[in-house]
Amino acid sequence: MADTLEELEPRLAGLPRHVGEHLRAVRPLLHEETLDSVRATMRAQGRSLTGGQGRGLALGVETAVDAFVAAVADPGRPLADTRRVFHDLGRTEYQEGHRVDALRSVLTVGARALWAFLVAPERPDRLAADELYLIAAALFGYTDTLAGAAAEGYLDEQRDAAHDWIVVRRRLITLLVQPDPPGDAALHAAAEAARWPLPDTVAVVSVDGTDDEHLARALGGGAVATVIDDVVRIVLPDPGAPGRLAHLRRALTGRRAALGPTVPLRQARTSYRLSRRALRLQRDGVLPADGVLDCDAHLLTLLTAWEPGLTDRLVARALAPLAPLGPAARRALADTLAAWLDAQGQVVETARLLHTHPQTVRYRLRRLRERYGAQLDDPDARLALHLALRHHLGRRP
Repeated sequence: MADTLEELEPRLAGLPRHVGEHLRAVRPLLHEETLDSVRATMRAQGRSLTGGQGRGLALGVETAVDAFVAAVADPGRPLADTRRVFHDLGRTEYQEGHRVDALRSVLTVGARALWAFLVAPERPDRLAADELYLIAAALFGYTDTLAGAAAEGYLDEQRDAAHDWIVVRRRLITLLVQPDPPGDAALHAAAEAARWPLPDTVAVVSVDGTDDEHLARALGGGAVATVIDDVVRIVLPDPGAPGRLAHLRRALTGRRAALGPTVPLRQARTSYRLSRRALRLQRDGVLPADGVLDCDAHLLTLLTAWEPGLTDRLVARALAPLAPLGPAARRALADTLAAWLDAQGQVVETARLLHTHPQTVRYRLRRLRERYGAQLDDPDARLALHLALRHHLGRRP
């Protein structure tokens, strides 16, 4: 980006001194002409020069005219201050919710008005054609420079605002899923900052990837998302609303994701922990990885696979009586015990599940009784055996 008007149009240095003096003399009229044109353009955009941003634009136009007049007289004069003014105006344009090209159109209209004034045939003191030609080349390059500064300011503000929004959303979600439930004041302040109406119920969804902004927009309905531990965490408000979960599943088609249970707002951490653990188990192949997995449909697997090593310890203790046997006998008795527990102690049904003869089942049960004794009649021991065998044999509930 050019630092001086001379960089935009080097031939300005050769202009006679009277050109700069002429522009200084008509500067008040240039202000008037450009502001009148800019006002008309602003009205067409449904805006006014009377508000805060309007007054800023008016000041910016006057600054631009003054800087241009001074730079024609002194082409080596720095343009940094004027660029900074329009960079700040670009930031304000974004804050006010205007389009990125709105300020460019204002600048273009102002430049045209200034040029029309200088070349008006009725002006007796009009400059020579060759002088006007150089001024025109410098003027429109100057306008592009200021428009570029405004666009940079607009994009800088957009980027900063996006970063702030990410920080606000992350703060809200972190507050919801922290170990201790947040206080009322902190929760309401975080929700207000995120412009998020507090729902009665939520569900937390964990999704492979880091495209949190994209997923939040795709889901809509007040969903907020952020990245925690390199995974997108989505807080879905009021999951029971008609069609909301169906829309979630469509939006996440082809993605590995786990849907935590619907819980009251202040229990969001429970939904978060279940979805987080379920996604890990999907990655490990323990839980199905196709489509959005509903944690409520896999609570038993989540329970037995929650703490690495814990269920293995349960298996080791529960199957210790079978340890002295050879691999084939150990497997046959484990299969029989698992089927017997599934069949609630019915021998014939156990035989059907195993595709074997009831007499074979009775024989194996006698061997099991020899090793387990009264444990087979104890409800707690049977529950522990049932869970251990499901894990050990890789069977799904």
